[in-house]
Amino acid sequence: MTAGSAPPLAGGEQLVKRFPLTRGVVFRRRLGDVAAVDGVTLSVQEGESLGIVGETGSGKSTLARMLLNLLEPTSGVVRYRGEDVTHARGAQLAALRRKRQLVFQDPAGSLNPRKTIGAAVADPFAIHGLLPERAARARRVGELLEQVGLEAASANRYPHELSGGMRQRVGIARAIALGPELLVADEPVSALDVSIQAQILTLLRELRRELGLTLVLIAHDLAVVRHMCDRVAVMHDGRLVEVAPVEELYRAPREAYTRELLAAVPRIPGPPSASGPAGG
Repeated sequence: MTAGSAPPLAGGEQLVKRFPLTRGVVFRRRLGDVAAVDGVTLSVQEGESLGIVGETGSGKSTLARMLLNLLEPTSGVVRYRGEDVTHARGAQLAALRRKRQLVFQDPAGSLNPRKTIGAAVADPFAIHGLLPERAARARRVGELLEQVGLEAASANRYPHELSGGMRQRVGIARAIALGPELLVADEPVSALDVSIQAQILTLLRELRRELGLTLVLIAHDLAVVRHMCDRVAVMHDGRLVEVAPVEELYRAPREAYTRELLAAVPRIPGPPSASGPAGG
């Protein structure tokens, strides 16, 4: 960082996350530890779109959750706007929650089947004590649903009444409800039909532009991030093996593992010019 320049919006320094390795069901015996993330240093610049890619088990989702203070690192430092927030608690953590939001991989699993769509989107307001007036809250929920391509009347429906693509739109509406600065999308299209994936990616791209969001997109292949991201960070076995601007990485990957990922890129439709009707 040069003198007078702003620090990265978010990032981590030498982040390590270890989980216990155990055996047995009733009498669990600890055999040791496994490092899901092992010494990763990564920053996210304000306004950029950063893709984090790697195979299942590479540590990308664990890393993202540490950056959001959803998991506490075994060691290392989590920063937000240059401030050490590794052990944020109480009011500090609540303020950070408003600024940083997560879109989950499984839209069905992230929604309470007993709650209406409207109640799910309104949850952030209830948690943070915002919009206490019922009419104002309902009006804002309707606006958010329309912003992600759903009808305001969808607020009265339940998750099982919606398609997978529509449920993911609900998850995105809930994530943007508080006006976050940073949006982390963890494999947001991997559970969806290929025909719907491009619509959701386009929606995220449009919201990033309209709302001025910084986006971190977690994916297991490079096809998903090519049309979405400015930079790509490649993870393998808990380590960061390569970080580069997306087109540079496609043109001249430095690492053998990155070349393997590129060789496995499936051919999926690129995001269309408009989000199109909600479907799926």
